[in-house]
Amino acid sequence: MRIVQTLTVGVLLPLLAGPAIGRDATPVRRTLTADDFYLAVDVSDPQVSPKGRWVAYVVTTNDRAADEARSAVWMVSWDGGERLRLTAAAADTAKPRWSPDGRYLSFLAKPPGSARAQVMLLDRRGGDARPLTNVDGDISDYAWSPDGKYLALTMAPHDPAAASKPIVIDALRFKDDAEGYLSAGRNLHLYLFDVGAKRLEPLTAGADANESHPAWSPDSRRIAFIQRRVHGAYRDGRDAIEVIDAHPGATPRAIARPYAPNNPALAWSPDGSSIAFLQGLQPKYYAYMQDRLFIVPAAGGSARALTDQLDRAVMSFAFTADGKGIEITVEDDRTEYPALVDLAGGSIRRLTAAGPYVVTSLSEAGGHTALLYTDDHMLAEVYALDDGRLRKLSAQNDALFADLRLGDVKDLSFRSRDGTEVHGLLVEPPNFVPGRRYPTLLWIHGGPNGQDEHSLVLDGYQFEPQMFAARGFVVLRVNYRGGSGRGIAYAKAIFADWGDKEVQDLLAGVDYVVRRGIADPNRLAIGGWSYGGILTDYTIASDRRFKAAISGAGSADQIAMYGSDEYVMQYNHELGPPWVNTALWMKVSYPFFHADRIHTPTLFLGGTKDFNVPVNGGEQMYEALRTLGVPARLVVYPGQHHVFTRPSFLKDLAERMSAWIDRFIAVRAENQSAPLPPALPQR
Repeated sequence: MRIVQTLTVGVLLPLLAGPAIGRDATPVRRTLTADDFYLAVDVSDPQVSPKGRWVAYVVTTNDRAADEARSAVWMVSWDGGERLRLTAAAADTAKPRWSPDGRYLSFLAKPPGSARAQVMLLDRRGGDARPLTNVDGDISDYAWSPDGKYLALTMAPHDPAAASKPIVIDALRFKDDAEGYLSAGRNLHLYLFDVGAKRLEPLTAGADANESHPAWSPDSRRIAFIQRRVHGAYRDGRDAIEVIDAHPGATPRAIARPYAPNNPALAWSPDGSSIAFLQGLQPKYYAYMQDRLFIVPAAGGSARALTDQLDRAVMSFAFTADGKGIEITVEDDRTEYPALVDLAGGSIRRLTAAGPYVVTSLSEAGGHTALLYTDDHMLAEVYALDDGRLRKLSAQNDALFADLRLGDVKDLSFRSRDGTEVHGLLVEPPNFVPGRRYPTLLWIHGGPNGQDEHSLVLDGYQFEPQMFAARGFVVLRVNYRGGSGRGIAYAKAIFADWGDKEVQDLLAGVDYVVRRGIADPNRLAIGGWSYGGILTDYTIASDRRFKAAISGAGSADQIAMYGSDEYVMQYNHELGPPWVNTALWMKVSYPFFHADRIHTPTLFLGGTKDFNVPVNGGEQMYEALRTLGVPARLVVYPGQHHVFTRPSFLKDLAERMSAWIDRFIAVRAENQSAPLPPALPQR
């Protein structure tokens, strides 16, 4: 549902850092400031080379003067001994992929003087990157054929005059936060690019479908892809997995029709006999999805579920080199861990010891597996999964953390009002003193699918708690019902009943930290982004204990969202149309229709280009509170989607949110951000 998408968080940078410390200098560790947005590095998209000797990845940093994020391709040797930057930092550099022989590394970037991104080719042994393609369309994705002779591209036509033409719409779902208005002229289709002849030919066509996620069969003769029709069949929310012979004029055939709105992905087995994919539940459970791993014969037939016994979401996957298993990353309670699915026996076993960490973006080749690792005190870095242990390969942020001290993060478990066990996290100020009561911020994750977990990633949710902790706040993070990580029943508990059980769970968490003597009941604040902003509205309409609130990209009049956001599929399947279930729509819109119950000063935030949760959701609530005489402020960020990308706006956001809470809640001097004494040496 309303969630910040982690596939695009690289542009949210940066987070933490400080000046380099000389060998003989006395380390002075400090806490975070908003300026640290400009110093941290985001690491993403690890790709293991065919023989397993190298791992390529993307490093994204900020250009303060240009006020934009810029990315470069790096690689690290499997033993971690060599780390090399392969390209200069530039806007829109993405998707490094190895040629099948491992000699070349390709990536998407704009060549000098070009307005369109092309597939660039870099000889790993040295030299400058050169454009491999020269196409007029907008490339979304690409994949090498295993024989190295072709690329499969997914590409949309580029129309430079589109901004001056009417947008003609006749599809049920016609909005997407990143793409804007969806029209037939912008559909993604599959193309075949001959690497030797530099020839581009279309493989698919049609005005009512989008093709994505191309995956080659091991013999280079077929391409599997995901097709989403914007008319007809898509009314049920399902896509088609199709297979097409890799030559122009071929006719694709559907082998499965899964429902996978979260993380669609495809992978062929090494012998070419089957295709693995992710599938969710039913369309009506759109907001509560937990993707499961399936496998289907490449020739067609019945799909087989592989991970239902987990009752947890699979976030990424890859076949092992011998084809006997599939490595996966599993979203569990406040963590994500790697595991192996045995295809013959069906068993699933964890591959590393349990701990407070998160691994994502698994990549396997040449018998080696790399992934991204993060925990409460480290931004994502590339790690090797090596004989049951995680071994660090990249070190992009090591120097940046040398002078920083973050708050400790503790696990919480408590009972909600109806007896349900709820879990959460508590972020302490870096100079936390047990026995002292602290001003406390309840910071709510989006979704509702998703969770607060032991990670430090640049997606807004994980960063803000440490920023507020640096200012002397205890930050409470509650994994309320509706979220993932605790199983399907826990996730589906709020189906068609928004703002009820979640609010109970959130308030139970606040009661718990007050009873434990941690939270000062007279200095409580609340906030969140996306569904976290929506739950902020629900909570302050239900309880008056909070002295200040932040509702980022939220909404309260859910009726007004119908047709103005991108969630018509969810609304029709979960709530039913407003003219059919009017009473239910009014019930889930209670913060707006009972705005007179709200007395909490609230800051409303949003972006002008947000089609995920349009800014009119915040505008309505702002007008309501101003009409009622409740202190309120509305801040609108030009040109921003649901996920903000402009670094200066992200810095402004951090400062503005802190200033709003400081206006209504005093933080004692001993808790303010300040240099901390040097850390004691470890024995």
